[in-house]
Amino acid sequence: MGVEVAEAPGSARLVLVDGIAHLDEELAVFEAMLTGWERQQKSRLLADTTIAPRMALLRRFTEFSGSYPWEWTAGDLEDFTVSLMSGSARLAPSTIRGYHFTLRLFCDFLTDGRYGWIQACADRFDQIPSQVCHDFNTVAHLHDYEGRPERRPFTYDELQHLFDFLDTRVEQVARSGRKGALAALRDAQMIKTTYAFGLRRNELCQLDVADLRPNPHMPHWGTYGSIHVRHGKSSKGGTPKRRTVLAVPEFDWAIEGLKQWVEQGRPIVRPKNHAALWVSERLSRVSAKHLDKRFNRLRSEAGLDEALTLHCLRHSYVTHLIEFGYPERFVQEQVGHSYASTTAIYTSVSNDFKNKALQSALKRVYTPTPTKEP
Repeated sequence: MGVEVAEAPGSARLVLVDGIAHLDEELAVFEAMLTGWERQQKSRLLADTTIAPRMALLRRFTEFSGSYPWEWTAGDLEDFTVSLMSGSARLAPSTIRGYHFTLRLFCDFLTDGRYGWIQACADRFDQIPSQVCHDFNTVAHLHDYEGRPERRPFTYDELQHLFDFLDTRVEQVARSGRKGALAALRDAQMIKTTYAFGLRRNELCQLDVADLRPNPHMPHWGTYGSIHVRHGKSSKGGTPKRRTVLAVPEFDWAIEGLKQWVEQGRPIVRPKNHAALWVSERLSRVSAKHLDKRFNRLRSEAGLDEALTLHCLRHSYVTHLIEFGYPERFVQEQVGHSYASTTAIYTSVSNDFKNKALQSALKRVYTPTPTKEP
């Protein structure tokens, strides 16, 4: 008695029904391929936010090449890459590499004999899919950091200017009697908290009041001495990572702001049983999209460099902790990086710090030690 072997998720037999004639067989097989790969990715617990852009890219590449996957060639990929690098909408190398990675994964899926797509295409079209992404026609990962060079940490002067501007704005709106003073206070504290705890946008927006925790080393900070992050950046196929970010003495000024928002500002909104820390006037959680737009507007009003984004505050947090002398392992755990090399990419110490370090080294090496008289 033979043992029936279960088909792998995404195999051709699970999404293509034998014996059915399609009006447009090529399109039907292509759609079945996409359905099959989507199933395979879901079996790996990949999120919809990862899968959907990949599906859109495959449709885009198919439309560009004017052919279906069993007809794709390496030349199609090279022409597509050239189009991505042309014109005013030229894409960053890291984005193009991501596209290449998606196409490589899809071709690997189609050419894996366990899924049956090679046989299905051979029977129907007398052609079989092949891998079109190779080392010689895809973007190599040559550098640790390929973001825009304009993106950098804030300087101490820029941070002071931004925070002074935010505080002044809250006072001005409050004195004017116009609506918006509460929102101005909330937005100012959100931006300050981003920097003072080195948070990502989504981590910040997903915070609940219950995520504010004591710091056992500083009991007088009350429940504002640490933040429990429950929506950290997840690995592909994984759940959001959790970590606890401790407040550090250099940023203790942020604790008073958090306390003011939670105990004085937030109750005015009358959030009732709403769990969110950052609540809008409509009793909804402030979204990352809203925060991005608000930060960009405030940064422009403050007259700061437009290349400085909200995420640059996180870069600043890493850089300044290093300059304050915190161990790299501590910084890595504070920001939730799996690898120290990722934290190193964020680090860009200031010229003042380098000068002080050099002066200290010069003094240590070249200052003569006093000799004892016999």
